[in-house]
Amino acid sequence: MARLHRPRHGRTPALTLGLGAFVMALAVGNPVEARSGLTLPPFKDALFAYPEPTAISKDGTLKDVPYAESRDIDARDEIPERRVRGAYVERLPSASQVEEVSPGAGGNLHWTRVGEIAGAKAIVVFVHGRNGDRRLGMNDWTFGGNFNRLKNLLTRAGGAYVTVDGGRLGSEDSTRVGHLIESLRARNETGRIVLACGSMGGELCWSLLTQAPIVAAIDGLVLLGANSSWDRFDALRKAEVGRDVPIVLAHGTRDKVYPLERQRTFFDAVRSRQPSYPIRMVVFDDGNHGTPIRMIDWRETLNWMLTR
Repeated sequence: MARLHRPRHGRTPALTLGLGAFVMALAVGNPVEARSGLTLPPFKDALFAYPEPTAISKDGTLKDVPYAESRDIDARDEIPERRVRGAYVERLPSASQVEEVSPGAGGNLHWTRVGEIAGAKAIVVFVHGRNGDRRLGMNDWTFGGNFNRLKNLLTRAGGAYVTVDGGRLGSEDSTRVGHLIESLRARNETGRIVLACGSMGGELCWSLLTQAPIVAAIDGLVLLGANSSWDRFDALRKAEVGRDVPIVLAHGTRDKVYPLERQRTFFDAVRSRQPSYPIRMVVFDDGNHGTPIRMIDWRETLNWMLTR
């Protein structure tokens, strides 16, 4: 179990493929190894970086970050939880946001992108939670402007951002999203792909990570107020060959949908049984179910993943 201690000096820095896929990787020179790393330059860091952690583990894999509605909602938003103040947003040209439709046997998948897929140095795919759709992750003004920052971080660094319609987040929806991820990888062999999943969207994402082609395609997993278990992680490990998919967990202490204890138990199990596995956890003290989407520091999170 990772033990927490209080930082001494200032801000503390950041937090199998299947056999057939493995043989294919050998045949083409292992495309996974050919994927380029990327460091995202600063963008509005003074507004979005974490407050001083209240506690952090000695190995830096687990940190507690203070959250206060008076500061992080009331002082940040012009209209609480509906519209952030203008200083937090830098709008991209409207033409840069493109609506796409991918046909499939189970029906069409509607998705939205910012940035070009071909040639992107990194791609983040966001999967919403229950009762959401692709518009949630494209909204510049909600969740404290954090999605707008994510768009800017990626596009300014030559990356792309994608949001999908996950529907009811069932098996057919999972199949459609999986096909999209494989399509993105086919169109871009060298850029890193990170799968970011909010709330119940994590259920869809974990279902994808039992499939070797999907695990081969992605380079990171971010779970925001989601649910995890050792069995799911074990299935992911069985779909991996010779590589680890970095994981970041972000969770609020007051989450009543997926209690913190579940994610903390999962995190501790991974750290105990697989000490070298790249996993980090950020806990927002007094945060609720939606807090991680508002508060996660995307630059810190992605830079840790994209440079591994």
